Parts: sequence; structure tokens; C-alpha cells
Amino acid sequence: MNIRTDILLRVYIAFGLIVLLAFAVLFKLFHLQVTEGAKWRAMADSLSTRYVNVEAVRGNILSSDGSFLATSVPEYELRFDLKAGGIEKDKDFYERVDSLAERLSLFFRDKTERQYTNLLRQARREGSRYFLLKRNVSHQQLKQIKTFPIFNLGKYKGGLIAVQKNNRILPFKGLAARTIGYKNVHVQPVGLEGAYGDYINGESGRRLMQRIAGGIWMPVNKDIEIAPKDGADIISTIDINIQDVAQNALRKQLIKSDADHGCVILMEVSTGEIKAIANATRVSEGIYEEKLNYAIAESAEPGSTFKLASYMAALEDNKVDTNSLIDCQGGTYKVYRHTIKDSHLGNGILTVKQAFEQSSNAAVAKLIHQNYRDNPRQFTDHLYKLHLNKKLGLQIPGEGSPLIKNPDSKSWSGLTLPQMAYGYEMKMTPLQMLTFYNSVANNGKMIAPLFVKEIRRLGNTIESFTANVIDEKICSDATIGKLQAMLEGVVEIGTGKEVIKNSLYKVAGKTGTAQIANGALGYRTKRSYQASFVGYFPADKPKYSMIVVLNNPKGAYYAALVAGPVFREVADKVYANDKAMYSHVQERLVGNTKLPSSKAGQNQATRQVYKSLGIKAFYASNSEFIHPVDTSNGASVRGVIVNSKQVPDISGMGLKDAIFLLSDFGLRPIVKGSGKVVKQSLEAGTRIIKGYPITIELK
Repeated sequence: MNIRTDILLRVYIAFGLIVLLAFAVLFKLFHLQVTEGAKWRAMADSLSTRYVNVEAVRGNILSSDGSFLATSVPEYELRFDLKAGGIEKDKDFYERVDSLAERLSLFFRDKTERQYTNLLRQARREGSRYFLLKRNVSHQQLKQIKTFPIFNLGKYKGGLIAVQKNNRILPFKGLAARTIGYKNVHVQPVGLEGAYGDYINGESGRRLMQRIAGGIWMPVNKDIEIAPKDGADIISTIDINIQDVAQNALRKQLIKSDADHGCVILMEVSTGEIKAIANATRVSEGIYEEKLNYAIAESAEPGSTFKLASYMAALEDNKVDTNSLIDCQGGTYKVYRHTIKDSHLGNGILTVKQAFEQSSNAAVAKLIHQNYRDNPRQFTDHLYKLHLNKKLGLQIPGEGSPLIKNPDSKSWSGLTLPQMAYGYEMKMTPLQMLTFYNSVANNGKMIAPLFVKEIRRLGNTIESFTANVIDEKICSDATIGKLQAMLEGVVEIGTGKEVIKNSLYKVAGKTGTAQIANGALGYRTKRSYQASFVGYFPADKPKYSMIVVLNNPKGAYYAALVAGPVFREVADKVYANDKAMYSHVQERLVGNTKLPSSKAGQNQATRQVYKSLGIKAFYASNSEFIHPVDTSNGASVRGVIVNSKQVPDISGMGLKDAIFLLSDFGLRPIVKGSGKVVKQSLEAGTRIIKGYPITIELK
């Protein structure tokens, strides 16, 4: 083989290898594009674009009068597409960027105009399509920002991208916070937020996002591909005014007693609606916050409040009657080697009714032990028949489990029966105990507590709730009547007389002071107590039932002295604001009744008051603010001259109206005294200087 042939052979081999390699590449390209094309295209799309969930606006939780207890407020993260259609040309952008920077600087006051200009110009040079401008922008702020230069070009040309985020807030802060609850990631939902999450959460939407430089994801389109569906609203039974009263009364007494924690629950007797549920825990000296929902979750020995169930069993089983006599033996009763004592010794022979009114431990322990010791199951079966061993099946999670022993229980002993008679060796939550007392107020009908009345979407009711009837009749009418009389006696002549009794309305209820066991150490360590009062009012026509529980009060620990004041304060304020509970008040002013003293104020409010009271009034003015003047024929109303450039005449106004009017005109009020305005430092009719102080004196 000559040299020429050898060279050609090598060239042909090399060329053949190149051709083969080319065919291999073409085959691989064909395989990737056709055979595996779908797979790799999907992978590419997943790396550069993806759908993300768009959070729906969560539904509101409202009080019974429509006030917001929990609501979602939209907040926005503002982004800027600096290559948007309206500013695609450099000329269009640079003509407006300085004006935009000026407006942003004046509006947010976080950067100078020059700093904003430099940031925007730098982002423009980098070709940013998703520049972060500001976080946590409110809806009202967003509306104003849309009017700024460039952004006012419109949704697609202006380049403004508003990414909505929903911020959950409680407008009334800590009111009923644990009952309202919360929803946090990786945390078990609490309260109504958790129980009705499927309704409140709504349905998430879907938005196509694209990854751009820097690993940032931005929307592909201006509009959301699949819009989210907002959540439904929950209408609760909570009355925000009663809730406020209950929380303040509880906190005040907790501070006074230096107690560890406490709770208050107010229930409407006939409907089972929970109108207020307050809980407070001591977090530091004199400071209490709502940390746990003790009202529904804390199972503990109830103490003397349980005596109602013991007497109910004995009366219903015809073991005794209210006039049966019991020898209290000075307030002691010995069972085996254990002596049961009254908190106040000295009781001799009492009737069953008197023993209940004086809350004698010895009497009830002796009565139950002597009548049921040969057949203790008869007693415990009666408690089970009252459903005291079962949960209530609440609309919110976290209910504590009750414990009512029976002779088969491992811890049953010879002392169990007499100790159960006055509320020991068992556990119940405050709400479970209140439900039992509510059934007595409700003439024997036991209903489960109700927290939610209805669910609404876009103002339309999609589901409504009524109280679940646990038992139509827990005992006979005769027994109910006797128990109601005994509960009234506790307040009229018994342990609740000094604190709870009042001349306006009757209260029926029971005090309870229980020693708290300390785990395995039992009652042998330093003594601590739980004080409670549970009852209903007005006793002759019950509308509300209520329980108050304070744990480990210092100093005085008897229930009447510790829990009683809270019950009395809440009941008094509820009674004062619920005209339906009393009928002896005249609806109108009649005859020669003198017109009551009134303040100057808003026209519409004054008209409404006079109309409600049936007062004939002569309106000489249609001014927004008016001044009533007493006359022999009723009320004459003169107008208050209002001119936004002149200091108004606020004489006779109350503080609220006076401050509203002066502040609205740009003046700075300085207040002295209380009552009606009798003097103002700036004479009416003088020219207004914005921000100028004006001293007003009230008497």
C-alpha cells in the first residue's frame, strides 16, 4: 500500500466516524424531542414556571350584634415592572420617574426623593420586571399609590404589581380571644377559628408564576388564573358588651385576690347561647392575660356547687324532703377514721333546705352516706342519668373530660360516696357545671351550650344552629320546684346573702369552696382553694345563668367573698342594660313630668332619644348639632351654628360631641372637668387656626 492510499483510508475512516457521530446526535435529538419530549418539556416548565396557591380572604367571626370579633385585613406587597408597556421607551420612563420618586418619598417618608430616584433608575438599568417597592401596604394606601405618576397609566401599562396578603386581626383585642381562637401553621387550631376552619378558610385560587433572575417568582399574567373563593362568616352568640363587662369584673377580682387564674361564663337560659366567656391567667404581679380556656378545658373537683346534684338525687329518689331533719352534730360527720367538717362549725339540727342554704358538708355527706351506702350504685346511676359523666359535645374543641366514679372504679373506697356528696373525688369543667344549673333554671330541660348561631356567605345564611337538647326533663317538676326554692334560699338567707342579694332582682345560686389537690401529694401540702359561684337571674323568671371560678385566691378564699363580687357586678350590669328583664319601668314621660336634663349634641341622636321617651319636641333648626331647651310644652330645639372657618359654640355639649366637633375643625381640645361644656377659651365665631389649642371646661 502506497502512502496516498494509506492517507485516503485514514481520511475515509475519520469522515465515517464523523458521519456516524452526526447520525448519533441527530438520533438523540429526535429521541429527546419526539420520544421523551413531553417529559423534558414538563421538567423545563416546572423549573421556570409553576402554579402557586393564592390564599383566599378568610371569613369573619362576628358577635351576636354583628360586631367584628375577628376579620382579615388585606395587606399588599408592592412590586414594579420597570419594562411595562407604558414605560417601555426610555423617554416615557425618565420623564416621569422623578415625579414618582417625589410622591413615594412624601407618602412613605422612609427614603429621600434622591434615594428613590436612584433605586428606580438602577432597577431600570438592570431590566427588573419584579422590583420590590414596599411591603405591608394597606388597601387605602394602595388606592392612593395607584394615582402616582407612571402607576396612573393603568393596570397593564403602569407596571404596578400588588401582591395581596391577608392579615388576621382581632378588633377588640383580647375580648374572648381563646374562644375566637386562632389558626397558625403547624399548630393545632383553637376555638372557633379551628372548629369552623373549613368554612372560614374559603378555597385557594391558582396563579401561574415564572422564575426570573435572582430566583424570584413573578406572575406571568396580571390577573389570577383561578380566583380564590372567600371564606364564609361565622355569627357567634357572644355579646361584645357583656363580654367586656365579664372580663373587666373577672380581672379586677383576680388582681384583688392575687389568684392564679379564673373564668366567667354567662349563658342564656332558654337558648343555651353563650353570651360571654372570659378567662384570665396571672403572667406577672397584677398582670392577667387570656392564655387558656379554663371555662371549657379545666376539669377539677367542683366542691359545694355539686351538692345540688346530690340533693336532686335524694329528693328524686324520695330519700328525704326539704323539711326532713338532719343532725349536723356541730358540723362534723365521722366516716371510718375520717372526719368531714363544715367550713363553719356549730350547726346542729337543720332541715334539708337549711343544710343546703348553709352549705353544710357534714349534712350532705351524712344524708347521702346513710341513704345510699348499702346501694351506692343507685346514687352514681342517678348522676349518670343526669349526664354529668359525659362531655357536652361543644362546637369548639378542647372540652375537658368529666369524671364521675362508680363502685366499679379502681379508686372507689368507703370514703368515696360521702366525699362525692359534696363535690370531691370527681372532676367537672366550669361549663359542664353551668349546664347542669342552667337545666334547673330551665325547669328541667338540659341543653348543650351554643357558641355559633349561623354561617353566612355573602350575607346569605347557609347553615343555622340551635342548641342540642341533651335531656327534655332531668327530673320531676316537684323536685325542680324544691331545688329552685333552695337555690333562692342560698342568696336570700344563706351563704350568698351578704354579697349577692339585692333589692332590684332575685338571684338563685350556690357557693362552692373546694380544696385543690396537689397531684400525688393530694391535700397534704400547702392548702390552696378554688372559689366558685354558680346560679341564675332573675330567679322568678330566669333569663341568664352564670358561673364564676377563681383558682387559688390569697387571703380570703370563701366563694361568697371571692367569686360572689364578680357574679354580682356582671349580673347588675346585664340587668341594668336589659329592659326585657323588668317590666315596672314606665315607657314614657307623662303628665307634668319635668324634661330631664340633656346635653347639646347631634340632631339625629337627640331626635331618636326624644322619640324613644315619647317627648314632644319642636325642632327650630335642621342643624347637624342642636341644643335642647326645656319649655312648658316639652322640648324646644335650637340649632348650633357650624362654620368650618369659625370656632363653634359648644356650650351645653357633652365631652364626646365637643371633642368630635373641635377636632373635625382642626382645633386641639384641652379638657378640664366632666359633665357639660360650660366654658371655652376661644370665643365662638372667631377665626379658626388649624392645630391651635382650645381649653374647654365641663361641669
